[in-house]
Amino acid sequence: MLTNKKIGVIAGGVSAEREVSLRSGEAVFNALKQKGYNVVFIDADPRLPEVLRSEAIDVAFLVLHGGWGEDGSVQGMLEVMGIPYTGSGVLASAVAMDKVASKKLFMAEGLKIPPFMVINPEKPCKPEFPLPWVIKPAREGSSVGVSIVEGEEDFMKGVKEAARFGKRVIVERYIEAKEVHVGILGEEVLGAVEVRPKRRFYDYTAKYTPGETEYILPPELDKDVYEEVKTTALKAHLALGCTGATRVDLLVAGGEVYVLEVNTIPGMTETSLLPKIAKEAGYDFPSLIEAILEDALKRS
Repeated sequence: MLTNKKIGVIAGGVSAEREVSLRSGEAVFNALKQKGYNVVFIDADPRLPEVLRSEAIDVAFLVLHGGWGEDGSVQGMLEVMGIPYTGSGVLASAVAMDKVASKKLFMAEGLKIPPFMVINPEKPCKPEFPLPWVIKPAREGSSVGVSIVEGEEDFMKGVKEAARFGKRVIVERYIEAKEVHVGILGEEVLGAVEVRPKRRFYDYTAKYTPGETEYILPPELDKDVYEEVKTTALKAHLALGCTGATRVDLLVAGGEVYVLEVNTIPGMTETSLLPKIAKEAGYDFPSLIEAILEDALKRS
């Protein structure tokens, strides 16, 4: 029984997404507290193993975004300590966090992805595919360090911005398309949402500022295309070996569906997409949190 377990909501961390993680963690903690669970909030830092031992938690609810919270490092530590945790395992987390590795697995599964190349910021070379280009770090989330380059004169500016967050930079061909995000729990597709940001693209501000984005649930897609979106998202989730709750980010241009990435620890803020999708599937926020916890314990 979950009510007999001490739950540690682990958030914060040291990545560029720390503030978003804290907001997500607070929402999860409050929901569990209101439902009467024995729950403690843990702001993760390098002393995390000591804190976990002193708190003696039975299960970890991970709401760490980016950095070592989402790349398999914390997951590995929890496995060594024998503590069940929500979300994907060590390998799936690491692969999903590395956009280059995940793109290769998507291609191996026959999934469409935008044309891309990986560049060394110290020796950058421009791609051969046409402008515009999307330039992003290879290992960040929440659109941190992402820019859209319309002209070659802005190429280096975009590379330098992305390089602030890592030694590898990805350049993708920009595709004019609908941005669609699919929520998955276990191997069940919960549904999808189409996002229409008021800004140039669904960047950090559009994601976390109320009123900056319009959310269409379900997406305005033809029935057959919508089914293809859900099928593609589940294939991407399974291709990386993901478990628990994920959010798969896609582009839909005409009838073509492109995979961007799989988020193994989706946001849980008031503007986050997974809770919006889950609500349409019949889960209120506390019910979604309980379902994620139950999934973690079932796999432990």
